[in-house]
Amino acid sequence: MPSRHFLSLLDFTGDELRALIAHAIDVKLKLEQGVSHTPLEGKLLAMIFEKSSTRTRVSFEAGMFQLGGHAIFMSPRDSHLGRGEPIEDSARVISSMVDGILIRTFGHDRVETLAHHSQVPVINGLSDLLHPCQLLADMQTWFERRGDIAGATVAWIGDGNNMCHSYINAAIRFGFNLCIACPSGHQADAELIQSGASSITIHDSAVSAANGADLVVTDVWASMGQEEELQQRVETFAAYQVSEEVMAAANDDALFMHCLPAHRGEEVTAKVLDSAQSVVWQEAENRLHAQKALLEFLIKPGID
Repeated sequence: MPSRHFLSLLDFTGDELRALIAHAIDVKLKLEQGVSHTPLEGKLLAMIFEKSSTRTRVSFEAGMFQLGGHAIFMSPRDSHLGRGEPIEDSARVISSMVDGILIRTFGHDRVETLAHHSQVPVINGLSDLLHPCQLLADMQTWFERRGDIAGATVAWIGDGNNMCHSYINAAIRFGFNLCIACPSGHQADAELIQSGASSITIHDSAVSAANGADLVVTDVWASMGQEEELQQRVETFAAYQVSEEVMAAANDDALFMHCLPAHRGEEVTAKVLDSAQSVVWQEAENRLHAQKALLEFLIKPGID
């Protein structure tokens, strides 16, 4: 049977994603209670990092250890991936020796090529197009706080980047309404917007997008590889900062999320990031638990 991959939230059905999140919450409880849970004993995860990382690396490496398995870190500096070996050749070799592969890279085509030539499940740890693992953690955090997100209103404010794209996919799979506000020239991918058209409304200001929202989400203004554009982006995105005024337009009990790292005073004010409405630390921790559930789902099919 061909391996299942997790390159996008759309690779799973809504029911599968909800089951995965329910299992992640259970896995988290087991860890808090000190209950041993090692279903991946003897399993290996190869982790290919072509982009730097804190949360993705720590959460997957810790997750494999806690599940009884082992993670192997690989970067272009210490493998032939950085010396011109085609990724399809690397996929054939690496997948013959491990039980799963995580890749964090630039072009999404590299993720797809790796998966096409791999004998084992491939996980998209981030590409320029999508960041589906972060959305698992975000959805787990919402489910823990508020229950199912179906029918809720989510405001995405800022860059139309990989996180925005993954929120579009999440709106499709989980059935929430997504209000997007991005500055001109930095909108989300048009095809992705069209794919989720029935769930999406486009707004011309941060306050308009946040109006009546149950959840407000943003990300840095300059992602990895865009550092040289930062000064220009600071000027372009100034009106798209998540401030107290923006949060005041949302519902009184609205939550705030950010995938981190955050730049206080740029995409979000310090008062919002550090407020009682902010769940960014729970969201960050849930990367560990959601990804442990994902690893089980892919490497040891059949969540119990």
